[in-house]
Amino acid sequence: MSRLAILFVALLCLSVFIGGSCSVLSAAEPAAAGKTIAPSAEAWAIFRGDSLAQGVALSKLPDQPELVWKKSIGRAAIEATAVIDAGVIYLGTNNDDASGDFYALNLADGAERWKFHSDAGFSSAAGIHGGRVYVGNFDGRCYCLNAADGKALWGFDAKTTVHGGPNFYGDKVLFTSEDGALYCLNAADGKLAWQYTIDQPLYCSPTIVDGKVFLGGCDSAFHVVDLETGKAVTDPIDIGAQTGNAPAVLGDRAYFGTLGGGVLAVDWKKPAIAWTYVGGRRKQEYKSSAALAGGLVVLGCNDRQIRGIKADDGSEVWTFAAKGNVESSPVAVGSRVYVGSSDGRIYGLNLATGEQEWEYETGSDVVASPAVAAGRMIIGDIDGNLYCFGGK
Repeated sequence: MSRLAILFVALLCLSVFIGGSCSVLSAAEPAAAGKTIAPSAEAWAIFRGDSLAQGVALSKLPDQPELVWKKSIGRAAIEATAVIDAGVIYLGTNNDDASGDFYALNLADGAERWKFHSDAGFSSAAGIHGGRVYVGNFDGRCYCLNAADGKALWGFDAKTTVHGGPNFYGDKVLFTSEDGALYCLNAADGKLAWQYTIDQPLYCSPTIVDGKVFLGGCDSAFHVVDLETGKAVTDPIDIGAQTGNAPAVLGDRAYFGTLGGGVLAVDWKKPAIAWTYVGGRRKQEYKSSAALAGGLVVLGCNDRQIRGIKADDGSEVWTFAAKGNVESSPVAVGSRVYVGSSDGRIYGLNLATGEQEWEYETGSDVVASPAVAAGRMIIGDIDGNLYCFGGK
């Protein structure tokens, strides 16, 4: 091959590499119009790992994960789920003086990279996209921080607490708030693009699929909203009870539990409820968002049970009895599902059978959910301890 031909091929490869970098998005690349967060083995960019809120990790963990490191953040509670990208953990805390700190930590050893202080605490997961971190706090302040150094780039004020993590669509970032609003903001500058409001609080993280956003609210309804216009696509679907969970979507169905003790599958295209599961005898409140894997809907409950339910017909496959309430949201990793409990334990259960295969006792309530990426599982407890599990 001539030198000219070699140069031509090299330039062609370089152009493909540069041009193609926007078509396969990582969490830290800017979004093209219409793009959403896809699952990644190396990143856990938002609360449930991807825009569909399926709670499934592509990264692997060893059969018996070991404690790689533990970091004490001090007089703070960790209720938020961490997000992970490019070897960095991003996580907010609630301090004992009602303020909050938001941290960037090395995934390898937990060492602090930077810290951002807020007058109000953080209980919601953040989202990372385009080299920026987005997170809301108890005062309803939605922050956009530079991922490299933690400097605030903009802030947007909702009327009250932001409990849910953000989600992304193209050049927009979406937050819900206890004021009952879904805010669609320009990710670049925080300006309001549109707002959709219900007459009761919204606690859920929004789920995005097929140009639509799904919400379950304290108005006991399931909402489908067009992402371009901010208008409802259908009338609200009566779900019979309040919910604050992120709807997990697979195909035409969205799955979630309610505070009324039911687990529902909603066919969002019809729209109609496909099935409702009700099990157990004690008072049940589902504050745990579901994981969808192996044909099952897996979620925890405040009757101390973790349940595996068939996604196609809502029949019960297995239950596992924890020793405390389960508000943590499970994450499926291979043939296993991991979840925390208020009994101070993190459980690893067989996805198909629900049998316990691994356990780690923290000694403190675990309401945060696991984040799994790059061969590591990150989760915190309410005493301010952050744990990293994997293979040494």
